[in-house]
Amino acid sequence: MGRAALALGRLDPLDPALDAEDFAGWLRRHGQSPRAVEALWDLVGVATLNATARDASLGLAAMVFKTGLLSEAGAADIGWASAPLGELHDTLARAALDAAGVRTELRTRVTAVTADGGRWTAHTDRGPLHEPVDTVVLAVPQRDAHALLPDGALDDPDRLLRIGTAPILNLHVVYDRTVLRRPFFAALGSPVQWVFDRTDASGLRDAPGAGDSQYLAVSQSAAQDDIDRPVAELRARYLPELERLLPAARGAEVRDFFVTRERTATFAPVPGVGRLRPNAPTNAPGLYLAGAWTATGWPATMEGAVRSGLTAARAALSETGRPHVIPLPAVGGGTPKEAA
Repeated sequence: MGRAALALGRLDPLDPALDAEDFAGWLRRHGQSPRAVEALWDLVGVATLNATARDASLGLAAMVFKTGLLSEAGAADIGWASAPLGELHDTLARAALDAAGVRTELRTRVTAVTADGGRWTAHTDRGPLHEPVDTVVLAVPQRDAHALLPDGALDDPDRLLRIGTAPILNLHVVYDRTVLRRPFFAALGSPVQWVFDRTDASGLRDAPGAGDSQYLAVSQSAAQDDIDRPVAELRARYLPELERLLPAARGAEVRDFFVTRERTATFAPVPGVGRLRPNAPTNAPGLYLAGAWTATGWPATMEGAVRSGLTAARAALSETGRPHVIPLPAVGGGTPKEAA
């Protein structure tokens, strides 16, 4: 593993040649056995890339491992949210937008974006959503962006339709007692990937009648084989495996078991996807793209999504004569100065 890690550290994730190669082939050429791939490269890669090594671009894999393991001593530290993600992504963000005077329209589907005299208008089924504006950022999935882009806004717009998607499956299990005494764990030699204790984050700990119940979330990335399985089959497949991994679960009552499915959770990081991902500016002045699927240099992570939004905002501000420097670390590690 050490020699492969050193070789990976010498790669440039932004080298276009790496995008055309699959990660598994590179690992084989660098002496990595199937066991090594399972124990390290796929353990990390499946969770971050949402793909196994054989289905992942070497460029994106190099970016993940250089940033997440090789860039500095603390690069591999793992953090997780102790608060509900809805509070982080919605409640706090909406409060900040409200404080800034931003109007947020919920449950409102944009059906078209049009330009007139150099100004832009987004339309819904009920008509124009707002007065004409100078700048629009389409922060929507790639297929929706393709449908909304006006003619000529992007060279070869159909390439957006060739950016595939990959699923994530989450199994939610509530036991009548504590069966896991760590905040999370990853499993090897098991269909189970990562398991998180969400008892506190979900509010179950303080819920009336919860008693000693514990809420575990089993997060399954690259879940093509399981994403459409009926709940009964998933229950029969995973509950015995959790009992094998967690002896304390044997004999515990399962108070609840439910499934959440994200069939198009991320873009698929397959070899060649890099040449399909567009930059934030389009050919149409004032119109920009954002989303983890755009050309961020990152796989489909929250970090990549945030970077795409910042990049689009920076480009839009520069075009309107208000340049803004955003100190983002360089892809694959590095300093904000190197990123600039």
